[in-house]
Amino acid sequence: MENEPEAPSAASQRTEDVRVGERVTVRAARAEEYERIGELTVEVYVGSGLIAAESSYVDRLRDAAGWAAKAELLVAEVDGELAGSIAYCPPGSPYAELAGPDEGEFRILAVLERARGMGVGAALVRACADRARAAGLVGLRLSTMSNMRAAQRMYERMGFVRTPERDWAPKPGLNLLTYALAF
Repeated sequence: MENEPEAPSAASQRTEDVRVGERVTVRAARAEEYERIGELTVEVYVGSGLIAAESSYVDRLRDAAGWAAKAELLVAEVDGELAGSIAYCPPGSPYAELAGPDEGEFRILAVLERARGMGVGAALVRACADRARAAGLVGLRLSTMSNMRAAQRMYERMGFVRTPERDWAPKPGLNLLTYALAF
């Protein structure tokens, strides 16, 4: 993958910024950013028409502090400005809905419209894969809504494969597609 840095050690991944290319940096979210991260996530999901503004899921998307307490919340910056976020769910995280005990999972990937096409989404997903590999896990899983076609294309370019036998519906009418990346 272009401009991919060497993987940092497992100990350093949670404390150091990881520079990806010339403009994108991925790092752990800071508590003082949680409100902005929540707003960013809702802006992406609602503003892109992925979910309705009145959806009950909006409150969960907005709760970045809650995600950070139960998963590893990461952000990407472009030229020092927040551009995206993702929640990496290691084994044992209550937000891991799909992964087995030897797999990681990620949730709520969000990239602002202005930052799309700059490698932000791929950098955030790679950071999750790096964490799963460093922990000795066998793979990384995700669920995605069927209307998230651009994200699905990115996952496939990154080596994720569809796992239709694991597709599921958290509520009637909301069918989620699943993907896996094996290490």
